[in-house]
Amino acid sequence: MAIFIGFSLTVPEAATAATRVECTASRETVRRLIVYEVVSFSFFLFSSLIAQSLKLAINLINNMDPTDPHKADIDPDLLKYGLFGSAVGSVVGCLFLMLSIVDFIQVKLGVYSCGGKPIYALVTLVGFVGSALLVYASTAVYASFFVERATPDDD
Repeated sequence: MAIFIGFSLTVPEAATAATRVECTASRETVRRLIVYEVVSFSFFLFSSLIAQSLKLAINLINNMDPTDPHKADIDPDLLKYGLFGSAVGSVVGCLFLMLSIVDFIQVKLGVYSCGGKPIYALVTLVGFVGSALLVYASTAVYASFFVERATPDDD
């Protein structure tokens, strides 16, 4: 959202910090940036709606009979695949958001072939976001597929 607002308030002459004409990003880069923003927002919305649906299902089951000792007895496959679907939506949304920021850096600071600050920003972005995505994705896969549901006999 911040990128959309930034574009709408940017004066065309001050759209980039690039000092040379050959370092200015093309119109295609700007178009691609907007497409990546929309796609990333779509995946984040998908992820959020799946997670909200799981939360709603758990809350509905919990409120059906408050004296029931088996609260939130939700189908484990539904929960497993719902969590996995939500995590996939988040990861893909993050990837497209990162791609849009890659293009945003080129629009605001200059193309990567000119070197300098755009490269530093790119390396920082990919390093930190990439490592965080690896941690999140591995944790989500572990939580979705390798954590078994506890049964009453386990106590």
